[in-house]
Amino acid sequence: MKVAVLGAGAIGAYVGAALHRAGADVHLIARGPHLAAMRQHGVRVRSPRGDFTAHPHATDDPAEVGPVDYVFLGLKANAYAACGPLIEPLLHGTTAVVAAQNGIPWWYFHRHGGPYDGHRVESVDPDGAVSAVLAPERAVGCVVYAATELEGPGVVRHLEGTRFSIGEPDRSLSARCLAFSGAMRAGGLKCPVEPGLRDDIWVKLLGNISFNPISALARATMRQMCLHGGTRRVIEIMMTETLTVAEALGCEVGVSIERRLAGAERVGDHRTSTLQDLERGKPLELDVLLAAVVELADITGVEVPTLRTVHAISDLLALRSAA
Repeated sequence: MKVAVLGAGAIGAYVGAALHRAGADVHLIARGPHLAAMRQHGVRVRSPRGDFTAHPHATDDPAEVGPVDYVFLGLKANAYAACGPLIEPLLHGTTAVVAAQNGIPWWYFHRHGGPYDGHRVESVDPDGAVSAVLAPERAVGCVVYAATELEGPGVVRHLEGTRFSIGEPDRSLSARCLAFSGAMRAGGLKCPVEPGLRDDIWVKLLGNISFNPISALARATMRQMCLHGGTRRVIEIMMTETLTVAEALGCEVGVSIERRLAGAERVGDHRTSTLQDLERGKPLELDVLLAAVVELADITGVEVPTLRTVHAISDLLALRSAA
């Protein structure tokens, strides 16, 4: 199995290191000091499950890699529309794109069935710009439950979780999903193939849609947000509104808000990816989290006043931070 990790940051390098350890032909695509460190020292993983180092091929030139069986997409969703020159050299006729993104994916309504089948979510796929680069037919959904961060160039700190749920948009148990799942499991990761992956998307989104923007606005960790009474209440309301939108689209989240909050509190003083991006001066990945759900609320007729308010404030933050 030949796998390219496009955007081999904290999550991408962690997955690439695990797959390489299992014997897959892995190619990490990155840049800057992080790439230089991985070339020289490999990917050094620091984890409560045991430290290890892997030495997959690392490059900044996808043409050097050529066509692969799978592209594990570790880029932020707001970079998808512009990634054509990077991903095109990696594709052949049946290359699958395993998109490890937070929030609502561009392929959400591809082969969805029902009244919204084929509907484009403008917030995440404006004018079809993402679909033009990443054909929905190639997409394998991926919901990441692992928490990682870059401790330094080439050094991944694994904080918790090893689950990467994957699934087809049409809910089938495809050969490509089963093969990728097997390779991930051989590398020590959990990778169930979920026919109802959209339910998993909403489970993960339940936390991202609330914790990520609030963490950036308050400069707060997961634990701090959970322990502050007023903030915790705002998060509960945001989660309740999100559940209502999910249910209107036929999804069953199957996890209580209190359980979701308890899990977040156990993570401790972890900074969300949005807070990390803000601190590093990077674009904030909020359209696929907040804007998309507000858009889905509009098409389903669900009232989401708190989501709209937080979206308005965090959108201004995103614009100001990008200026």
